[in-house]
Amino acid sequence: MSIEDRNRYFDTLFATPGLLWLGQNTNHIPPHPAVVAAMKQSIDAQEFTAYAPPLGFEALRAAIVADMGVAGLRALVTEGGVSALSMICRARCRPGTNMVTTDPTWKWPCLFAEQAGAQVRQIPIYNPAHDYKLTPDQLAATVDENTALIYLVDPNNPLGVTYTRAELEAFVAIAHSVGALFVHDCTYRDFAASHTPVVSISTRDTVVTSSFSKWLGLAGMRIGALVAEAPLMAEFAAHSPGVLGASVIAQRAAQAGLAIKAGWMETVRAINLANQAHVHAAVAAIPGLHLPIYPSNGNFLVVETPDAGGAPEALVECYRQEGIMIRQGTYHSATFGHRFIKISTSVPEDWITRFCDLLPIMVARAREMGTVSTGQF
Repeated sequence: MSIEDRNRYFDTLFATPGLLWLGQNTNHIPPHPAVVAAMKQSIDAQEFTAYAPPLGFEALRAAIVADMGVAGLRALVTEGGVSALSMICRARCRPGTNMVTTDPTWKWPCLFAEQAGAQVRQIPIYNPAHDYKLTPDQLAATVDENTALIYLVDPNNPLGVTYTRAELEAFVAIAHSVGALFVHDCTYRDFAASHTPVVSISTRDTVVTSSFSKWLGLAGMRIGALVAEAPLMAEFAAHSPGVLGASVIAQRAAQAGLAIKAGWMETVRAINLANQAHVHAAVAAIPGLHLPIYPSNGNFLVVETPDAGGAPEALVECYRQEGIMIRQGTYHSATFGHRFIKISTSVPEDWITRFCDLLPIMVARAREMGTVSTGQF
């Protein structure tokens, strides 16, 4: 399927009245009034007519570092978390090097590394024997002296597993042993029961990337960040395509969000966990469906489908016909994607109720439909 076909697919989704977005891990819980007010104030002041500072507003940069909880680091504000990962890969990956990550993982850094000429090595973690997690032994057996960077999404997208401080300490020691940069993608950390950013363990050759798309619900505003020691931040900034700064309006929203984050995320996490419990009950009632990880430390759940008789792509299409967007597993993994669909849970309760009410009907319909292709990418 061409990029034009894919674009038309998503354009159609976006134009669908009342579409329930349950497939992109985006946050659709009504936003905090302070965040909306900050955007409106910025628009009213016509701040959008000027470029932002290239690294981001100083007050926002300081707030991002403070939120990470490690003093002395530097933040670079980016056009979404994906831009941060792109510049990191461009800075470190080149022909003759390799990037090590997991399978499943988030697919785009793999593409960025390959575009820079690096080999991508994915370690399979879709395995209950290892609790669906990367192990230090697996990592040590995969890296070598040509490993430019190790990329870990934590909590993992799509599995929702997270790593302990001890596990991360072992990973960092392995990275240091081969001179690799350790990239800790912490996009979903605010949904986790507990989380340790790698920069709190070591700031040498480590970088954290984050996003305001998920926890704060600013996906369409395109605002993210990377946090590292000053020399590393400057190295990555030299490869930034956003040399004229990220969106002024988005930065004002992000700064307002960080100011109310503690109370806001308490509410969001409660809604997220309640929605996960609702999905868990609905899945348990249908023979053949299974949640391999529950609860998830992200704002999503993986639902295994093969034993129910319906292909993930068929379920995606069945729900799309009902005005609900979910995602098939092949978006995340060519090897394991045939096993599952993924459901976003940081959404209004009635969205999840609608999904769950339709689930037995959609599974039956998917069995009859067989295998289909979708435009999701």
